[in-house]
Amino acid sequence: MIDGAIVMIENAHKHLERDTGRPRAEILIEAAKEVGPALFFSLLIITVSFMPIFTLESQEGRLFGPLAYTKTFSMAAAAMLSITLVPVLMLLFVRGHIVPEQKNPINRALIWIYRPMIEAVLRAKGLTILAALLVLGASVWPASRLGSEFMPALNEGTLLYMPTTLPGISITKAAELLQVQDRIIKGFPEVASVYGKAGRAETSTDPAPTEMFETIINLKPQEEWRPGVTIESLTTEMDKALQFPGVSNAWTMPIKARIDMLATGIRTPIGIKVLGKDLGELDRTAKEIEAVVRKVPGTTSAYAERVIGGYFLDIVPDRDALARYGLLTGNLQDTIAMALGGEAVTTTVEGRERYTVNVRYPRDFRDNPEAIARDVLVSLPGGGAVPLGEIAKAEQTRGPNTIRTENGQLAVYIFVNMQGRDIGGYVADAQKAVADGVKLPGGTYLQWSGQFEYMSRAIAKLKIIVPLTLAIIFLLLYLNFGTLTETLIVMLSLPFALVGGLWLTWALGFNMSVAVAAGFIALAGVAAETGVVMLIYLDHAVREVKAACHAQERPFTKADLNRAIMRGAVERVRPKMMTVAAIMAGLLPIFWSTGTGSEVMQRIAVPMIGGMASSTVLTLIVIPAVYALIKGAGLPEAASAPIEAAATAKP
Repeated sequence: MIDGAIVMIENAHKHLERDTGRPRAEILIEAAKEVGPALFFSLLIITVSFMPIFTLESQEGRLFGPLAYTKTFSMAAAAMLSITLVPVLMLLFVRGHIVPEQKNPINRALIWIYRPMIEAVLRAKGLTILAALLVLGASVWPASRLGSEFMPALNEGTLLYMPTTLPGISITKAAELLQVQDRIIKGFPEVASVYGKAGRAETSTDPAPTEMFETIINLKPQEEWRPGVTIESLTTEMDKALQFPGVSNAWTMPIKARIDMLATGIRTPIGIKVLGKDLGELDRTAKEIEAVVRKVPGTTSAYAERVIGGYFLDIVPDRDALARYGLLTGNLQDTIAMALGGEAVTTTVEGRERYTVNVRYPRDFRDNPEAIARDVLVSLPGGGAVPLGEIAKAEQTRGPNTIRTENGQLAVYIFVNMQGRDIGGYVADAQKAVADGVKLPGGTYLQWSGQFEYMSRAIAKLKIIVPLTLAIIFLLLYLNFGTLTETLIVMLSLPFALVGGLWLTWALGFNMSVAVAAGFIALAGVAAETGVVMLIYLDHAVREVKAACHAQERPFTKADLNRAIMRGAVERVRPKMMTVAAIMAGLLPIFWSTGTGSEVMQRIAVPMIGGMASSTVLTLIVIPAVYALIKGAGLPEAASAPIEAAATAKP
C-alpha cells in the first residue's frame, strides 16, 4: 500500500510541477488515471503470487496459512484503495507549492549518482545485458550449494533427550541408567532442571516400552550461558557426554517431538519405514539398514526397532492331564491370573484415599519357569491341589516385542539422527548407500519418513502450483500492458531479482526450506511490481518525447528513445528508491528479531532483503537497457534536434 501511494503521489507532484495552468483537481485526477490501473494490477500480482502457499497442507499449511491469508487480504484491499482512496486523499492533502525535482536535495543526490550510470548503460546496452546474464549464471553456484530441509528448528527453550536401549532391560537397570544420564545432563551450566522417565505413563496414548527413555531438559535464559555456546553446540556436547554401550541417542524438542510422532510416528529428523509381510525378514532387513546408515557421513545415531527381542512366559495346557484331574482350562487360567498376575481381593480406606489390595505369589515362586511349574498349585474339584507342571508346560520364549502395521502391512521403524548436514543431501546419500549395501527381500520396500516426508510433500505441491502461478502473473501483466514486449521484459526480469536472495541465503548458511521458498515467492511478486513501476515511467516518458517529435514534424529516433529513457529513469529515481526503502524498512526488523519463531521469520525475510537489493539494480540498470534494445529495434539512427522544451508541452 505504501509503495503504491508513493508512486501515485510522486506522479501527481510531477504533473503539478510542470503544468500550472489548469485546475489542481484536474491535474491530480489525470495523474491518478495514468498510474492507477498499473498499480492496481501490480498489487494484484503480489496477491496472486501467494497462491502456492495456499496449496500447502498439514503442518506447513497450518503454519503459513495465516501469513498467506493476511498478505492476500491486505494486498487485495491495497489494490482497491490505490484506485479509490489514494486519489481522494491526494485531492485533499496535496496542496501548496510543489518543490521541483531539481531543488529536492535527496533527488539531486540520487540523480547525481544515477545519471552517469544510466548514460553508460545506454551506451553499452549489450554489454550491460551480458554482464547481467553472467551474474545470473554465477548465481547457479550458491544455488547448487544450498542444502534442503523442511523447516528450521524452532528453539523452544527446552530440549527433549530420547535415548533407546535394547529390549529386555529390567526396571531396576532402567532406573539406574536414567539417574546416571540425568546427573550428567544436570552438570552442564546451561541446564536449569532435568526430569526423565522410562517406559510408559498411565495413558493409552503413550505405549512406550521400558527401553525408551524421555528426559525433559529445561535450559536457563541464553544470557546466562557460556560465551559462544549455541543450542546446536550444547546438544553436541551433551551427546558426546552421554555415550553408553547399547544406547542410541536422539535429540529433539518437546512440542516438535509430539507433532512429529503424531504425524508420522518418527521422533527423529529422519526415519526409515521398512514395510512387508514377514516380521522376521523385516527385523533382519532393518538391522542391515541400520548398520549401513551408521556409516553415512553426518549420522550421529541410527537405531532399528528390535521387534523380535521380547521375552515371554508361555504356559501351554496339557488337555489330557487336565481331563484326568477333572479340571477345565478355565480353572488353570484362573490360577495363573491370581498366582502370577495378581487378583484384587479388597480395597483399603485410608482417610479420603482408597487403595486396591492385590494378592499373588511371592517373587521366589514366580521368577522362572521351573519355579512356576513346581510351586504354583492348582486346586482340584474334589479337594487337594496339583502342581502346575503336572497339567501344563511353562517355558520362556522369544517373540515380537512390538508389532506395527501401516497401510495394512507390517512395519519396522529405523530412527536416524544427523548433524552438520542438510536433510535433503543426507537422505540422498543414505538412499544410495542403502540401495548399494542392502538387498531387500521380495515384497519388502522402504519409505523415507520424518521431516523428509514433509519436505517431499511440500516440494511436490510447489512443483505444480508455482508454474501455474507464473502463468497467471504473465496473464495479468499482459492485461495491464496490452503488449507482449513489456510483459516479457517484466517476466524475464524475475530470475535476476532472485540473484540477491540466493547469495544472501547462502552467505548466512540457511538451507532451502518451506520458509525460504515462501520468501522467494513473496519476492517474485514484489519484483514484478517494481518492474511494472519502472515500465510505467519509461512508457510515459517515451509518449511525451514522441508527442514532441510529432509537434516538430520529424521522426522518432534512437537518440530520442535514449533521451526518453534518461528522463523516465533518472527523473523518477526518487519514488523508485522510496518504494524499495519502504519495503526494506518493513523487512529489516524481522531479520534482526530474536526469540521463538524468529528462525522461520528470518528465513522468509532474508530472500526478500537480498532479492530487493538485486531487484533494485535490475530495475534501475538492466530494465532500461533491455527496454532500449527492444524498443530501439527498427528506429532510425539519426540524431534529433533538442526537444527538451517541446517534450514538456501537452500534445
